[in-house]
Amino acid sequence: METILGRSSKTVNEYYLDLRTFFRFILVSRNLVDKNIPFDEISIDNVDLKLASSITRSEILDFLVFAANERPKHHKSLETSYGNSAKTRARKISALRGFYKYYCDKVQLIADNPTKSLDIPRGQKQLPKFLTLDESLQLLNSIDGRYKERDYCIIMLFLTCGLRVSELVGINLSDISEDRLRVLGKGNKERMVYLSDVCLDAIEKYMAVRVPPKVGHKNALFISRLGQRIDEQTVKHLVKTHLTNAGLSNKKLSVHKLRHTAATLMYQNGVDVRTLKEVLGHQNLDTTMIYTHVVDQNLKDAAALNPISHIKSDNND
Repeated sequence: METILGRSSKTVNEYYLDLRTFFRFILVSRNLVDKNIPFDEISIDNVDLKLASSITRSEILDFLVFAANERPKHHKSLETSYGNSAKTRARKISALRGFYKYYCDKVQLIADNPTKSLDIPRGQKQLPKFLTLDESLQLLNSIDGRYKERDYCIIMLFLTCGLRVSELVGINLSDISEDRLRVLGKGNKERMVYLSDVCLDAIEKYMAVRVPPKVGHKNALFISRLGQRIDEQTVKHLVKTHLTNAGLSNKKLSVHKLRHTAATLMYQNGVDVRTLKEVLGHQNLDTTMIYTHVVDQNLKDAAALNPISHIKSDNND
């Protein structure tokens, strides 16, 4: 996946975790492990090609039921509800499909593919949550604190360039050339986005107070208080903090919702969907099309909120 298909190391690790969960389930369901061993501590070292070849489609369906009912939604949280979402279960199916496609089609070490014709779980499609223009300005104007120039610059890039958090933390100084920013997106695919004057101004003001970076981090654009490249968790935390300080925490927004905000505002103000696809780094146009539905929903909501819409006619003619 990493060397041939160009998937990121994070994606590869997520697929590994999905496969590990699956084979742990198989070992438990076939009574091949001690029942006293906690599920998340079961070793899969004894899983071999013979066992993988014996997996049936029925067992995969049983695994999906297990994932839907018994897997925690938030593994790193002490307090969590249970039951993987349809989206999470769909990714697990993708991991299994990739695994068996490789062993059945590429190296032909497994005769029958149990994932063949397996349906992908379908979940409820939800419109992305985002900030309005006024709320976006409210957020930017509320940013304060010791690292306000850095945090302002980070949030400005999210709101104007529609970056993913992984893309933002990976920005190097060498990626900026005049008004252009080179972004390394999903699947190690590069794209070029243009920086507006307000972005360039925010970067300039941040660079004037940038924390001196430690050796090995000098090329990173955003530096933490420890002099290292800022990480995703720190960015998520600071965005959540500023949303709360701006009085916007009730909207249940996350750092990724700022990307939705950028995309929605661009589309609402005349950016065509194909251009938006390139800006966001989407592989398929269908992914970008959701923002057209957001605007349609806004128009529908606007019509419903018009007070005249609720007036009933007394004219019986």
